[in-house]
Amino acid sequence: MGRVLSTAFCVALLAVAAAAFALTEGAKTERSPIYGTMIDKVFSPVCDPGICATRVADIVFALRSPERLEVWMQRGSTRVSTIVDGHRYPRGKVRLSFSGRSADGALLPDGIYYPVVRLVGDHRTIRLPNPIQLDTVAPRVTGHPHDLRALISPTAVGVPRDVLIPYTLSAHGHGVLFADGHRVVLTYREPLRGVLEWRGTIDGRPVPAGRYTLEMAVQDAAGNRSRPIAVAEVSVRYLTLAARRISARPRKPFSVHVLIGPERVSWFLNGRRGSGATHTLHLLAPRAPGRYRLYVSGAGHAASALLVVS
Repeated sequence: MGRVLSTAFCVALLAVAAAAFALTEGAKTERSPIYGTMIDKVFSPVCDPGICATRVADIVFALRSPERLEVWMQRGSTRVSTIVDGHRYPRGKVRLSFSGRSADGALLPDGIYYPVVRLVGDHRTIRLPNPIQLDTVAPRVTGHPHDLRALISPTAVGVPRDVLIPYTLSAHGHGVLFADGHRVVLTYREPLRGVLEWRGTIDGRPVPAGRYTLEMAVQDAAGNRSRPIAVAEVSVRYLTLAARRISARPRKPFSVHVLIGPERVSWFLNGRRGSGATHTLHLLAPRAPGRYRLYVSGAGHAASALLVVS
């Protein structure tokens, strides 16, 4: 009799264990009622609309079945902003947004916030594991060249073709460079230290010869951009002759120095033309006294000088 009771007890114990195991495995395989979350990681409610695409953080997820939802934002253990208050949604994708403001429209403090979803009918509350960083402060440029002045010539030899601006930032951000107010460089990476390079172009086209003021700003991932500060004065030159007026004797040789220019240039004077591969052109003055215009060209640019023969 004792052996029978012992056997029955073991069978009952095994049955309970099997039931507990089945329940546990069922809980493990139960699918979450929310899936497919796509939530912005960082945003700024006060960024310039011309810089950032949106001033809100998108909160997107999908429901496996129709649900009445309450959704709010939580900072630490504090509920700070209600997104949805008891609205019913069908099965499928739900699109919401966090404005970074409280119910009365006040801007919330910078920090990390989490979206919390309550399924009213299911009596279940889920804090989504997707932190959203509210960031309204742009990084600052803490180190850059002072009174940098440079001469560049994108088409000449012997002259730098670009200008380099080293910088240091207070926090990670994209370096932004402006030439006379036009954005000319935006870095893709966000290092604390970097170098901005300008090759004398605006919107991909070479700028006219002249002097340009370069300013730098910093733009963070949220879209906050610092106020531009001047970092350099750059002179852009192309083909430049050493003198605008040249004197020579009739039918005598004279020289023209190409101060800035490409490796080879062409010249035209009083119906005659030729070319030279050095920065000094050796020419012959016309036979008759008078005033003549000498034209020199190369790499798509030209310069001229007045030749006075007397």
